[in-house]
Amino acid sequence: MRPLRYVALGDSLTEGVGDPVTNGWRGWAALLAGGLSEPAAEFTNLAVSGAQTRDVLETQLPAALTLRPDVASVLVGVNDTLRSTFDIEKIAERLDKVYASFTRQGTAVLTACLPDPGTMLGLPGILGNPLARRQRAVNTVVHTLSERYGAVHLHAVDDDWIMDRAMWSSDRLHPGERGHRQIALRFHAMLAHRGLATATAPSPEPEFPPPTKSASLLWLATAGTAWMIRRCNDLLPQLVRLAAVEMRHRAKGTSDRLDLRAAQSVSMALASLSVPGPTGLPERRPAAEQTALPGHRLVPEQRPLPEGLPLSERRLVSEQLSLPDGLSVPVPVPGQRAVPKQQPAPEAA
Repeated sequence: MRPLRYVALGDSLTEGVGDPVTNGWRGWAALLAGGLSEPAAEFTNLAVSGAQTRDVLETQLPAALTLRPDVASVLVGVNDTLRSTFDIEKIAERLDKVYASFTRQGTAVLTACLPDPGTMLGLPGILGNPLARRQRAVNTVVHTLSERYGAVHLHAVDDDWIMDRAMWSSDRLHPGERGHRQIALRFHAMLAHRGLATATAPSPEPEFPPPTKSASLLWLATAGTAWMIRRCNDLLPQLVRLAAVEMRHRAKGTSDRLDLRAAQSVSMALASLSVPGPTGLPERRPAAEQTALPGHRLVPEQRPLPEGLPLSERRLVSEQLSLPDGLSVPVPVPGQRAVPKQQPAPEAA
C-alpha cells in the first residue's frame, strides 16, 4: 500500500515564511504532513512566495495533478488583494478551476479564509478598508466554492489566535512558528474527523525559541524592506487612489455604497461560474441563464446563504438594484449559490 500523498499549493504562507529552520522555511503544511499517516506521507510543497491565484492555476496546479495526491491544500488570494490588477471575477474563475481539477481526481482539498493584510499591519481605516473589502471578497469566494466542492475548510479569520501577537512573526504578515502550528493542528483535526489523518497531531508548542529582537529588526531592515518596496511599486499608487475614494464617501456618509459595490461584484463573479452537475463537478450554465433580456442587466438569481458563512461576509447587502423599465430585484449577498445536497458542507475549526 503506497503512502498517502499530500501536495501543498499557495504563496508564502504555505511556503513556510515565518517558521525558519536550518535549511530554509518549514511552515504549517510540512508540520501537517508529519501527522497525516504512518508510514510518513509523501509531501511536496509547490508554494512560492508572492504567488497569486493565476500562478497557482497555471504553474502549480499542473505539477500537482501529475502527482495524483490524496490531499491537496490551496491557500492563496492575499497577494491578489495587494495588486493593482485585483479582479474578483478572475480570482473566482481560477479557484473554481483549481478546486474542480482536484475534485475530478478524487483529491481531498484543503482551503482557508484568511485575515486581511491591512488589519494585520495595523493600517488606519482609510488605507485598511479597501484591503479589507478585497479580502472579504476573496474569502466569500473561497467559502462558497469550498462548500460547493466539499472542501476541508478552515475559517481562520475568526479564530482567537489570529489576534494574538505572539502567534505572528516580526513582519506581522506571516505566522511565527506558534501560528504555523495552530494552522496545522486545526487542519489535522478536521482531516482526522474524515479519516484522512491517522498519525499523531503536531504539537502546539514551538520547537525553537522565537527570534531575538535584534534578529527581527535585521530581517525587517533587509528582506522586509525589499518586500515593501516591491509591493509599493505596484500597490501604493492604487492604494492612494482607493484611500481618496474612501475619504470622499466617508465625508458624504455614503461608505456603505463601497461595500454594496463590492458585494455586487462578488455575486456576479460567482454567478458567472459553471454550476455543479449531478456528480458535483462543474457544467456550463445553460445559455438561457447566461443571457439577459435586451436592455436589462444580468442579475444572479437570489439563493439561500450557504451554511456557516460568517457575519462579516453576510452583512454586505440586501438592497434593491434598479433595472430598466422600473424593474428591480434584490441584490444577492456574496456566496448565494445553490449547493448540491450530496456535497458535504465544509468543516470549520
